[in-house]
Amino acid sequence: MNNTPLTAPSQQAVLPWWRIPQVVFVPAILLVGVVATSTMVVISAIDQDPVLDKAVYERELKAAQILQGQARIDALMAVQPAQQGRNHAASPVVPGEK
Repeated sequence: MNNTPLTAPSQQAVLPWWRIPQVVFVPAILLVGVVATSTMVVISAIDQDPVLDKAVYERELKAAQILQGQARIDALMAVQPAQQGRNHAASPVVPGEK
């Protein structure tokens, strides 16, 4: 058996957990995540895109196809789907024109 006397712990100052930056960093990251998520939910709820009515779209498309010349091109460009409009914003190709 070893009969060495126990030594006293070092005389370093023992800090409470909230004074240690690494410990506070973990809840801070979680709080930032909660705030960011809440902000995104609020933005998404406020800036909703309207739901488009298919019957109105088809009616406007038929009306646009009846037109002639530049009015027809402008009307067809106005009623094309957003994805197609973004992809062909700089091209002169008009959907439905052959």
